[in-house]
This record gives sequence, C-alpha cells and structure tokens, in this order.
Amino acid sequence: MKLIVEADGGSRGNPGPAGYGAVVRDALTGQVLAERAESVGVATNNVAEYRGLIAGLEAAAQLDSGADVEVRMDSKLVVEQMSGRWKIKHPDMKPLALQAQRIASGLSSVRYTWIPRERNKHADRLANEAMDAAAEGRTWAPSTVEDDEQPDPPTTSTGWAPPTTEPTTTLLLRHGETPFSGERRFAGTGDIPLTDTGLAQARAAGKALTGRGIDVIVTSPLKRTLQTAQEIAQVIDVPVRTEDDLRETDFGDWEGYTFAEVRERWPAELDAWLADPSVAPPYGESFDATVKRVRTARDKLLVRYRKQTVLVVSHVTPIKTLVRLALDAPPSALYRMHLDVGSLSVVDWYADGPAVVRSLNDTHHLREAAENQALW
Repeated sequence: MKLIVEADGGSRGNPGPAGYGAVVRDALTGQVLAERAESVGVATNNVAEYRGLIAGLEAAAQLDSGADVEVRMDSKLVVEQMSGRWKIKHPDMKPLALQAQRIASGLSSVRYTWIPRERNKHADRLANEAMDAAAEGRTWAPSTVEDDEQPDPPTTSTGWAPPTTEPTTTLLLRHGETPFSGERRFAGTGDIPLTDTGLAQARAAGKALTGRGIDVIVTSPLKRTLQTAQEIAQVIDVPVRTEDDLRETDFGDWEGYTFAEVRERWPAELDAWLADPSVAPPYGESFDATVKRVRTARDKLLVRYRKQTVLVVSHVTPIKTLVRLALDAPPSALYRMHLDVGSLSVVDWYADGPAVVRSLNDTHHLREAAENQALW
C-alpha cells in the first residue's frame, strides 16, 4: 500500500500554546484514511511539527505496517533533518526525531518531501483546530472537512432505491474445517491446519467461485485461512494477499476448549465476556478490539480495491463483524448470526454511504461437494 502523510504543527507564541495536525491519504486515490490532531501544551513550532510527524507516521503504521510512505511537510527543518541532510542540534528535537525514526523503520519505506504551506492546508487546519479546542477547554474531535475536500454525503439506503455508484464487492468466505471446528472448540490465533475435509471444502468453494469476476483474494495470515485461499487460488488463478487485521479474535486461555469446558473453568469470566464486548478472555482480546482492527482492514480494502470484487478469506468473528458493520447493527448481532465452515457471505459496499448484504452463510457449494465426493 502506498500512503501519503501530510503533517504540520504550530505555536501561538513560539513558544506558546501549540498543537499539531496530521492526515494520511491513499496515494492512488487521495482519499483521507486517517486524521490526527492534538494540543501539546506550551511548545515551539518545531516541537509541534515533529509531534505532527510522529502522529502521522503512527497512523500510517496502524493502517499498514508494510506501506510505502511519502511524508509531505512545509517545515524545511523537519524534512531536511529526517532526510539526514541537516544535523539535529536542539535538545528538544533529538528525542522526537529518534521516535519518528523508530516508527519509520517499521514501515516498508519512508521518504520526505517539502511542500509549500498552501499545499498543506488540511494538516494546518487540524493543528489550529486542536489549539482552538485546548483554548476552549475541549478535546479535539474530527469535524466536517472544508468544501474543497468534502466527499459526497452519505445517504441512507432502504434497499429499494437503485444504487448510485458501482460497489466494491466482498465475498466473505469462512475457512474450511479444522480439528477444532469439528469439535466446536475455541479457535483463535493458534495456527490450526485444515483437515482433509477442510481442504476439499476449499476446492469446492474455488469451483463455485469460478466466473464470479474475483480480482484478488485477501486472507487472514493464519494457516487455516491461508490453506483455504491457496486452494481456491489454484482454481480461479488470482493473486493472494494477506491482511493481518483479518485474523480471528485471540481467545487467550480459552484456546482449544469447548464452550462447556470454559463455562466450567471460567464461569465468571465467561459471563462478563458474553455481557460486555469490551471484556477480553483471560490473556486474550476483546470483541471491541477485534472490531477496531477489522474496521481498519475493511477501510483498507475499500481504498485498495475500489469497485473491484474481493474474496476475503477469514474467520467467524471478523466475517460477522463485517456483516454487522454493513448492517449498522449493534454488537449483540454477533450472537445472532451463524457461520458454517466454508460458508460464503456477500456484501456490496457503496462509496455514497450504504452497504448491502447480499447473502449470509451460503453453503450450497458444500452440499453439492458432499453429494459428489461423499465428504459429509
């Protein structure tokens, strides 16, 4: 993924009340993927500018740690120092520059470009919003963008009106059978392989997906999804990409146990987990945390593969989460959906706001495979 980070900072007094702003854009479409802004108390312009850079790099890394990033700033000092052409002498700058360098080293590549101030209006506006909010005793929150940056307003779809744009279509496929799924055990981030039946289910899915116009397969990095994706790719001959944020929820200490076993060993913890999506299993991950990263994964898909058809190979919780987000349903909806292994669900995402769920838990291709290959 190629990203652009625009960052700026300012100080009303130099030193004085200061703040920063940062914007992350998709380099191909120019779409805004993230905004960051914050007051930094009393500081100089240069400190605020470095803080904006750090915030922008952090946001880019959260979107895609393997991204190629171009940083654009109107601060000649920061651009030249981060490019290694000027020495960093001021003691306030050195730790900030080191922090930025550490974040940048985790990305695929980062280059720095100086731009005139008039081309950095978005980040400058965010920095001023943060300073204004601090002066009024508020915490900055994203506001409506300026007229020249305003996207088409989202609309509400009833399902009866005709679509106004060509959608990005996601075919959401749960991986094939594993030893854990056959016994209905918690299977989170453990690398569990497919069974022979699971491999056959993946091949059956590939056959059923032939002719669906799939442009790319994007899969969770876990073994059971990778195996499923690779089996399908051999049938439909499209590239496979991995997306870490599509991995299953980490169930911590519950990994490998059945629901009944967890109920016996961790009754209080299980009750709390079922009642509150912010509660995580012991040493695991909450559903709230899963939703946050799955939403990020969805946003990346919609930018990278706009108006394309994407086969997403994932797990129960991420797929249910994507469906829930499409329906704008409450968190409790996760418990009101069932997904079989190897099942297919389809969601169309429209740029003008609405999403449409086309199907959920379709398993007809597996039933046909069972009849032909005696799998079940």
